[in-house]
Amino acid sequence: MSQAPSVRTSPEAPRSSLPGPRSALYIVHPPELVGQVIELLPGLTIGREPPLSPSDEASNAPFAALSHPTVSRRHCLVRDAFGVPVLEDLGSSNGTRVDGLPVTKPTVLLPQTVVRIGSVLGVVDERPFPGAEWTPALPGIAPAVVRARDALRRAGTGMAPVLILGETGTGKERVAAEIHQQSARPGPYIKFSCAELSRELAHSQLFGHERGAFTGASGSHRGLFAAADRGTLFLDEVGELHLELQAKLLRVLQEGEIRPLGSATPARVDVRVVAATNRELSEDVERGSFRRDLYARLSFFEVRLPALRARREDLFWWLDYLANVVAAARAQPHAPLQLMPDAAEALLLHAWPENLRGADRLVHRLLALEPQVIGRRVLAQVMPELGSVPPPAADPPRPSSPPAVTAAPEAPPARPSEPQNERPSRDEFLAVYEGTGRNVRATSKHFGKDRRQIYRWLELYGIER
Repeated sequence: MSQAPSVRTSPEAPRSSLPGPRSALYIVHPPELVGQVIELLPGLTIGREPPLSPSDEASNAPFAALSHPTVSRRHCLVRDAFGVPVLEDLGSSNGTRVDGLPVTKPTVLLPQTVVRIGSVLGVVDERPFPGAEWTPALPGIAPAVVRARDALRRAGTGMAPVLILGETGTGKERVAAEIHQQSARPGPYIKFSCAELSRELAHSQLFGHERGAFTGASGSHRGLFAAADRGTLFLDEVGELHLELQAKLLRVLQEGEIRPLGSATPARVDVRVVAATNRELSEDVERGSFRRDLYARLSFFEVRLPALRARREDLFWWLDYLANVVAAARAQPHAPLQLMPDAAEALLLHAWPENLRGADRLVHRLLALEPQVIGRRVLAQVMPELGSVPPPAADPPRPSSPPAVTAAPEAPPARPSEPQNERPSRDEFLAVYEGTGRNVRATSKHFGKDRRQIYRWLELYGIER
């Protein structure tokens, strides 16, 4: 899965005359097609078989083959709408779905859109680009992961602090441990959650204290910085630090010295600080709840970890990896998870608010049931929240015979005008939002709405700002 897959097009496709694709479809299910990546070229036809002969009128258009019995000979067509790929179904036998809904009209494909072609599932994202090799903490092919891996590679060696940003459960602690390993520092790796720091004893916990420094101090205490000398100190949830403690941490980062409570003599320490938070510290700086100078010191390097919903093409790899970890801990053999197409689609469409922690919990529950094949009924038992995912089509997919190719319009139909007091559909809103370069002000002007309403629609439709 780590190898760069190829794109299959018809031999006569005039690739050089077409604009370069900005998006690609990453095939993630079924297992025999995993690894294929289809560049979403304008005019691209996706189907089971390429044109029959050079005399075929479509033989000069780009073609991507999906060798699966539920895919029609010519299944769907990709068009371009102001630089955004749009998908149309070509009268296929088993239909095309985007984000769980049947494609009955040209449908916009934005990053992390889930596409179902027959029973084949793919995720839309930026086209692949070269980057750092897989690491234990950041495996995967998603472009957002590739960027994070490049940032990790740059931050790995050296002494400068590193700030890891990401939602809860995205793997920040794994990345911090890998930074310590790459830096090859001889000292220990010590991790601590700043949310656990008692405000009254914070100075002692981080910088130590001498005997008799305060009531109850019957002995001296080294503190975390002294314990991590020549190594790495990982400060998780650094955004929870009180402002007073932020000032003391800044002094240590600037001067490389600590002063234990009750001591008149500072002590030198050689510690690399790696901090992590699920907060947007830049916004906290503007609000005045986090020091600007400390933020600048902590973020010599920044590694931003994407949420699981922003790297859906890696979801099934993670599920299988976590299942192997659980099985190994139980000393039990483990076969790869067998997912039915409807179950795989439901998992891809899930928002995963807890990210990898939610995926880990799902794997534990699935392995406890020991199902041979995982369908939607099994998922409903272990993950009731998937009930909100659109249900599958009523008829099961059938082997596809060559269908008649429907005539596609020369251009996607224009967005119908909407009365100002009505909410646009998700596709219409996405098309305008993307067409304005994801500019909230321009989008609000287009719809004649206040910007707060645009933010509400972004949240309603689950679109990242």
